[in-house]
Amino acid sequence: MINAIAIDDELPALKVIESFAGKVDFIRLEKTFVRPGEALQYLKDNPIHLLFLDINMPSLSGIELYRSVGPDFLAIFTTAYSEYAVEGFNLNAVDYLLKPFTYDRFFQAITKAKEIFDRRMPAAPQDFIFLRIDYSLVKVAVADIRFVEGMDDYLRIHLQGRQPLLVRMTMKAILSQLPSTGFLRVHRSYIVALSSIVNIRNKTIYLEGREIPIGVSYEKEFFTRFPIHR
Repeated sequence: MINAIAIDDELPALKVIESFAGKVDFIRLEKTFVRPGEALQYLKDNPIHLLFLDINMPSLSGIELYRSVGPDFLAIFTTAYSEYAVEGFNLNAVDYLLKPFTYDRFFQAITKAKEIFDRRMPAAPQDFIFLRIDYSLVKVAVADIRFVEGMDDYLRIHLQGRQPLLVRMTMKAILSQLPSTGFLRVHRSYIVALSSIVNIRNKTIYLEGREIPIGVSYEKEFFTRFPIHR
């Protein structure tokens, strides 16, 4: 998960970034600021990876702010003035968004940021994932997930000893967050935790209290992982 903040002296511009970031699974927009000084103070005490920076601000420009915090942060500059683009790229910014920008252009920029972020971050065991439910991020232990059930535009996350969680998310998106060694998609509507499998018979997976079919498109990969006699 990429932790981000946005800094712009115009509230409508911050609302656009907030709205766009809310549609993306791998960005968590922690806070927005209209005063660069408050943002600098926030950066001292909080783990932030990505900055959305307006360039043309009266008290402190985005260029000046980025120079002051150093190259450890990823930066996407936003401005209505195209003449600042060269200076932004000279600072090795991830991207430069010219206002007003579309969601597609925004997504293109943050995809670049994610690629750089993934290269920088060392591999680590995935003990938890964060799921966006309503307007909150809910921390879920990976070990508690038994299986994931697709339901049109939503997923139902079935957990050990807890009520299922309903999240607006795609199967592809959640699969990218789960460790591939422990989870496998077995059907267009199901992802299972391999540790939850009790029995396999023909083309059916048996979990405790649940039967899940193995889809035709997923048979080969599944039975490569579980080379049983059928």
